[in-house]
Amino acid sequence: MGESNLSVTSDFTLMGLFSHSGPPLVLLSLVVTIFTVGLLGNTVLLFLICTDSRLHTPMYFLLSQLSLLDVGFPLVTIPKMAIDFLQGESSISFQGCGAQMFFLMLMGVSEGVVLSFMSYDRYVAVCHPLHYPLLMRRQVCLLMMGTSWLSGVLVACIQTSIILHFPYCASRAVDHFFCELPALLKLSCAADTSAYDLALSISGVLILLLPLSLIATSYSQVLGAIFRMHSAEARHKAFTTCCSHIAVVGLFYGAAVFMYMVPGTYHSPQQDNVVSLFYSLVTPTLNPLIYSLRNREVRMALVKVLDRAGFRSKR
Repeated sequence: MGESNLSVTSDFTLMGLFSHSGPPLVLLSLVVTIFTVGLLGNTVLLFLICTDSRLHTPMYFLLSQLSLLDVGFPLVTIPKMAIDFLQGESSISFQGCGAQMFFLMLMGVSEGVVLSFMSYDRYVAVCHPLHYPLLMRRQVCLLMMGTSWLSGVLVACIQTSIILHFPYCASRAVDHFFCELPALLKLSCAADTSAYDLALSISGVLILLLPLSLIATSYSQVLGAIFRMHSAEARHKAFTTCCSHIAVVGLFYGAAVFMYMVPGTYHSPQQDNVVSLFYSLVTPTLNPLIYSLRNREVRMALVKVLDRAGFRSKR
């Protein structure tokens, strides 16, 4: 009972991103700049998809879900990290730590599922274009959205409730800049966490490898169909769209696999901080840039909005 009470009433101390780094003020400025660019980019992309009728298609509906998740991902960690640095504090309550883990896991799992659905969307669009209106009708898109969010909530509830029931009675210094599950698990003074370690590995396989297998299968079929196209214009358009999707998948899953499937003995806390910063901040910032710069419809929608706002000179 004493251990349980200590777990609930005591705060954790976040070591911070800058404890292992160089000039902290310079790095903080860089992080805040990237955060601002990402937040602005995803918000603009969401606005364009909602307001431009040409973007009311299944692909952009799924992209809007990705942007929504990419807005939330950095908001959970970066503002607190910046405020803690400026105030000279680094503590987080037990409840706040649990909330951070829950929302990060929710959005991370949901984003992985959304990316797999986006790969399926491209597979249907390229390999079965005549059946696309049926296979990607509105009801299917809503079902995909519900599945992605529900899977995130389910995994987050299970994982967070389990990890928070472990006693934390030793060092409460989290060698990370936010409460992430692997970093917190190292602080548990439970006699044996091997069963949970095994469950975490199994869930990592299900959460990461199953969607990744669907993505790999879909895009292998898509690339095969693209190379068989006779029209150079159609081949270029399909290839450009798929390349942007594959780039996003590589950025997200590369970091996630390193963090959750590579054993902790093979990477240091410093590497964990860098990788976590990459998938929680850099990837969400790059996603709207990748889609907007390589997608003609998004660029046209942005030009249309700028014309209406009077930012472009009229001819």
